[in-house]
Amino acid sequence: MAIKLYKPTTPARRRTSVLVNELLSKKRPVKSLVVIRKKNAGRNNQGKISVRHQGGGAKRFIRLVDFKMDKYDIPAKVEAVEYDPNRNANIALVLYADGERRYILAPDGIKIGDKFLSSKNRIEAKVGNRSSLKNIPTGTAVFNVELTPGKGGQIARSAGNNLILAAIDGGRAQLKMPSGEIRTVSEDCAATVGMVSNVEFRNIRIGKAGRMRHMGIRPTVRGKVMNPVDHPHGGGEGHNPIGMKHPKTYTGKLAYGVKTRKRNKVSDKFILSRRNKRGN
Repeated sequence: MAIKLYKPTTPARRRTSVLVNELLSKKRPVKSLVVIRKKNAGRNNQGKISVRHQGGGAKRFIRLVDFKMDKYDIPAKVEAVEYDPNRNANIALVLYADGERRYILAPDGIKIGDKFLSSKNRIEAKVGNRSSLKNIPTGTAVFNVELTPGKGGQIARSAGNNLILAAIDGGRAQLKMPSGEIRTVSEDCAATVGMVSNVEFRNIRIGKAGRMRHMGIRPTVRGKVMNPVDHPHGGGEGHNPIGMKHPKTYTGKLAYGVKTRKRNKVSDKFILSRRNKRGN
């Protein structure tokens, strides 16, 4: 996997880079494992924009990814590693010993022909294997971790992401997040050993506006160049500052550095240590 830089033949090309992965399969996705992706361009049932900066984009199919991996004690073999336009991680097409095929999140370093196992019992802590947290050695990197046993993986699912299983105590597993936060979940929650694939995704430079439009992202306009009726930062002649003590969103809520987590949230009791402050 490498990042390709283009020759600066145009101003846009000068800043554009793409990810080249020779291991990705070129074939089309399995028909039985995809559904059509309906577009609404960020509009509600009245046709009014409820989510800004959405619209257009290339046609996509949604790949039905198995986040539960609940075919226990049935060996599986990787048939292909594929690109998924709906997420920044790659996905793997796996064939189970009973003949069923499924898409899963591809771990980093996985190749065609590799085998893995999902089990509720203690198994080898090999990349791709999945089991309950109580069966995984402490200090292991895991991803696609459940918050509720049996619900399927909900955290650590994006490209290059993983959590560290720090400890298991009193039926709770302590997980260290990339932010530094330490959170506890039930030791019966399942997790996959390893790291999510496509680690270099964060280093890609989009380069030009047209490429963002292909991704279904419309332009973002600064609030300070709007009129006062459209944004709290709007108005004034020329290049003015926002003209208020704190920056705000277009709806008037405080922005940038303001805590957004609700007080006395139910899951507060599961957070042992808060995330590191910005700049530390």
